[in-house]
Amino acid sequence: MPDQALSGTPILHCPVAIVGAGPAGLMAAEVLSAAGVEVHLFDAMPSVGRKFLLAGIGGLNLTHAEPLPAFKTRYGPRADHCGRWLDAFGPQAVRDWAAGLGIQTFVGSSQRVFPLEMKAAPLLRAWLQRLRHPASGVPVRFHMRQRWDGHLQPLAPETPGYRLHLHGPQGQTEVRAQALLLALGGASWPKLGSDGAWMPWLAQHGVPLQPLRPSNCGFDVAVGTRLGWSAHLRQRCAGAALKGVLLRFTDATGQAFERRGECVLTETGLEGSLIYAASARLRDTIEAQGRVHIELDLKPDWSRSRLQAELGRARARQSLGTLLRQRIGLGPTQVALLHEVRPPAQRTDAAPSAPEWAALIQGLPLDLVATRPLAEAISSAGGVALEGLSEALMLHRLPGVFCAGEMLDWEAPTGGYLLTACLASGRVAGQGLADWLRAQARLGSD
Repeated sequence: MPDQALSGTPILHCPVAIVGAGPAGLMAAEVLSAAGVEVHLFDAMPSVGRKFLLAGIGGLNLTHAEPLPAFKTRYGPRADHCGRWLDAFGPQAVRDWAAGLGIQTFVGSSQRVFPLEMKAAPLLRAWLQRLRHPASGVPVRFHMRQRWDGHLQPLAPETPGYRLHLHGPQGQTEVRAQALLLALGGASWPKLGSDGAWMPWLAQHGVPLQPLRPSNCGFDVAVGTRLGWSAHLRQRCAGAALKGVLLRFTDATGQAFERRGECVLTETGLEGSLIYAASARLRDTIEAQGRVHIELDLKPDWSRSRLQAELGRARARQSLGTLLRQRIGLGPTQVALLHEVRPPAQRTDAAPSAPEWAALIQGLPLDLVATRPLAEAISSAGGVALEGLSEALMLHRLPGVFCAGEMLDWEAPTGGYLLTACLASGRVAGQGLADWLRAQARLGSD
């Protein structure tokens, strides 16, 4: 039972407190438990892994099967830092770990790796069972509906550790821990627990931070001088997919981007896997230039000459829509999008064989002018600057405080890269914390 402070606030003494019960926090707890360390894990939500379960609704994408050197490049400017985490716990290690929980995986056609059941819940249940009842090690203690309020003070100059306050249904509890691990997430999907409220709290302690920004997000469009789609297109096509299109643009650094994939028309613009793959560069270019000009090639497998030849075979009285659907093979959404963005000079053009039409089909122009709000993003960039952490992910400004997961300043596209790096960072931080405790014990015995 917790002690009572003079104020009547319960005091819980523990060797290690982890705040945040997402994948990074759970993985850190697993490492510490196996090392024989008593861990108390706190989370503001009623149950653990809320965002993890959400990610599994459409089929839990655990990791990716591409070779590790290529895998590491997906983390952009943070490839070196994240690469060190992946050396400790990479994509194959994720699959082996899942197998140890009784969850077999398979590689899909896109090289993404999924559980056979395509669900997150069975894996999470098996994981929590092992954390609570490990074959060896110390059981992890869970404290749900406990929200940290940002209070963080050293115990005493001669006593390593920290004092923090958590608030739950029964009121405030003061936790006194020898070491602390924060796995608080970023600020995407705040209703699931990650709201970025911790940013000013860590800033007060001099922890270097980068602003939280949306990543793997949708974008708002401008068509000519109009912001957003026409009401006609919104009503007919919002939610429709554009499959097998090619996205081209040049970012703010002058680097060209070109990739095929699938995107989705939204009420305000575009989203989907193809857009997410480019979202960091699109976002950064908008921040630098105010907008980014993109082109969509709706028929990337066709040569320009073939396309022009087919357009030139228009029959008398054949409508443009019929021609585009039957001869060119465009779907209704693609045809509607062409009508949406075609230049005014072409709107009265009775000869769809004109080279301008072929150019429009293979270079449909749009401007992206803003990211969608951070709360709608799949993940976030920014957070604790990696330069403010040791390689073991301990804060330089707060010895004995470690950080892991999405609250760190890195980002990656969807496809298993996000979850793998969250797990790997939790592994590194948990091991780093265990090593730090052993070092403190040696110092205390000298």
